[in-house]
Amino acid sequence: MHHKKMIPPYKNILILIFIIHIVLEGVLCNNCISKETCGQCIAESDLCAWCTQDEFSVNGAPRCDLLTNLKNKCKPNFIEAPKGSLNLVKDMSLSDKGAKEGEAIQIKPQEIRIRIRPNSVQKLKVEFRQAVDYPIDLYYLMDLSNSMADDKAKLAKLGNKLADEMKTITTNFQLGFGSFVDKTVAPYVNSHPDKLREPCPSCAAPYGFHNNMPLSSKTLEFATKVENAPVSGNLDAPEGGFDALMQAIVCKDDIGWRNKSRKLLVFSTDNAFHYAGDGRLGGIIVPNDEKCHLDDRGYYTMSDELDYPSLSQINRQIRDHKINMIFAVTKDQVSLYETLSKRLVGSSTGELENDSSNVVDLVRQQYDKITSAVEMTDDLDGTNIRLSYFSSCLGGKQEQTNICRGLKVGQNVTFEVNLEYAFCPQEERERTKTFHIFPVGLQDQLTVHLEMMCECECENALKEERFSPKCSDGNGTFECGICNCNAQRYGKECECAANDADPFSEVKGCFNGDDSRPCSGNGQCRCGRCYCDSRANPDEKTYGKYCECNNFSCDKKNGKTCNGPDHGVCDCGSCKCMKGWKGDDCGCRDSIESCVGTNGEICSGHGTCECGSCVCNSEEYFGTFCNDCPTCPGMCNELRDCIECFIMSQRTPTLNCSICGPLNILSIEKIDVKEKEKQCSFEDEKKCRFTFKYAFDENNQPRVWTKINKECPVPVDVVTIASSVSGGIVVVGFFLLLLFKVLTFLHDRRELAKFEKERLLAKWNQGQNPLYKEVETTYQNPAYGGKTKSMEHYD
Repeated sequence: MHHKKMIPPYKNILILIFIIHIVLEGVLCNNCISKETCGQCIAESDLCAWCTQDEFSVNGAPRCDLLTNLKNKCKPNFIEAPKGSLNLVKDMSLSDKGAKEGEAIQIKPQEIRIRIRPNSVQKLKVEFRQAVDYPIDLYYLMDLSNSMADDKAKLAKLGNKLADEMKTITTNFQLGFGSFVDKTVAPYVNSHPDKLREPCPSCAAPYGFHNNMPLSSKTLEFATKVENAPVSGNLDAPEGGFDALMQAIVCKDDIGWRNKSRKLLVFSTDNAFHYAGDGRLGGIIVPNDEKCHLDDRGYYTMSDELDYPSLSQINRQIRDHKINMIFAVTKDQVSLYETLSKRLVGSSTGELENDSSNVVDLVRQQYDKITSAVEMTDDLDGTNIRLSYFSSCLGGKQEQTNICRGLKVGQNVTFEVNLEYAFCPQEERERTKTFHIFPVGLQDQLTVHLEMMCECECENALKEERFSPKCSDGNGTFECGICNCNAQRYGKECECAANDADPFSEVKGCFNGDDSRPCSGNGQCRCGRCYCDSRANPDEKTYGKYCECNNFSCDKKNGKTCNGPDHGVCDCGSCKCMKGWKGDDCGCRDSIESCVGTNGEICSGHGTCECGSCVCNSEEYFGTFCNDCPTCPGMCNELRDCIECFIMSQRTPTLNCSICGPLNILSIEKIDVKEKEKQCSFEDEKKCRFTFKYAFDENNQPRVWTKINKECPVPVDVVTIASSVSGGIVVVGFFLLLLFKVLTFLHDRRELAKFEKERLLAKWNQGQNPLYKEVETTYQNPAYGGKTKSMEHYD
């Protein structure tokens, strides 16, 4: 006999509660029903759909609703719920080799076309493989101020070796050479006529930038060009390297950059650089125009008329021209240029010996470093389109990243890209976008043609009925099942005329519930319908049936509505957050990733993650990840270089401490550590000790207080110490020698006394032999009973 399994009563209750929760969530969170046109409906969410059926009315049901709800109310053929699509336009296979320019294919696919609705996600896959024997262009840009004279001589000797080393990587190699000094006006150079001709003995006249040798496959000429390039001189320590960088990048034809090649720009110097704004010191105020200005001889002609380029200008040109920067600088400049590398896409820094003797190894090491990693990026700056990159790189768990490291030539890596956007642009021309996804430093790219689905097919001009009889005898256009009224007409069927409306009979239809103001006080009521007022700011909109909604009265953070378009958008007075954000102002991260420290724990196990930030459980721990405490290592090592630079800058105001970034640093006379403050102390190369303390403000940002004066040890008098040690050794040696003589004398005296004593105690005659004894004879008569008489007998 078979028994049916009975579901326990409590499980039935749980199932019922779950179903009620789903239903309520669908009703309460259904924003579709407030949309009045088909375009607004499909732009709200990919869950929304529109019914185009004529005379659609099911108990006052809205035409725009959740697709699951609309299926029971509208005929299937009249439901507008467009789906996104992805079509491959160009999808060629990846190349194994790329020796010939233009033949290598390192990214797949190459071109796609995407149609997608707002607030939905389109996934696409991008494959990358670095081709073997890919063409390389290497342009060596060198500081030829007088301090680099020995480096120039060494580079000339190593030129052929550098070319041979790069040819082991590819058979298609080009090498070029350029040099720079600085602007030829005071105070950068000595403006005296004689000094302008010869700033230092045997020096050439100063110049901004010179293209000494365009990129060429005749690499043997490199050494000769370097050797023949004269050094020059300037007055201040920073050089005009940014002027030279800009020209070496944008003068594509003059330099000889190829379209399909790995472009390496080696920047060699032993000093810092001037940047945008420094030109004012020489009376140069015109901003850099990011254009090429080289004459027939390869000299920069606008050095004295245009200011130095800014960091953002350099970065933009590096990205647009797909350049890989290698900063080859001396030891004392490594820290500065490492900081610069972090701000420039696809760049790295290596330490150059004082005479550039290791330049070949440095270039090879930095090239291997660049090519062993691939970083995917895009050119979508300043749009409402969002791309998220995911990859498992060479295996393992997939994670959100756009960088894969440890690659070798010929290895495949796949990135999964999620594409989405939150809202449709107001301008129709902005609803189609073409952008590119590409690996940093390479010309290969995926071209994406994006069409934002902001209108329904029924809104197409070919399907609309202009002057339709359905709209009050031709007073409107009938589309998607509703009337779009002509000017001066309104109403559900365009039955109202703006010039003859009766405000007393029509105004009742403009009140929203208990609101005592028609159209919520934000519009004009005509023919029972609200027409919302426009705002002075064109980006601010008021909308809704009763003008009850707007896109500007939401919570703000840092002066931005809903924390800016990257975090959320304002819809009907409340923030609608992008994926990954939450909260009334979309200021809270909807994940705990920002609370996970380097140890992999949430808030280091000493706090909870709230709104994407750590809230420490006890006063003992503090910091961004609750990983700092009075006895913890903290940020001392991280802040050391910045604080040491800050202390030096107090004595040298021109010193650039860009390594500190926006860090808030205050000078104090005495370090007094309070609660939740951490003291740090270090010694510099001269054994001078500098001390500082830091704490975190309410935004978990570090704030530092430091003593300006270092505590240095008293210098040691080497001569005095050496003399004292030497004298001490002589005195001790003399004393030990004297002590030895005294001990020897006393020992000898003691032995002599002992000998004399033993001699006096001897009982034998000094004149006789003590071993000799006389013979003794005894006679005895056996018959005699008396005493025995002894007789002496002598032989």
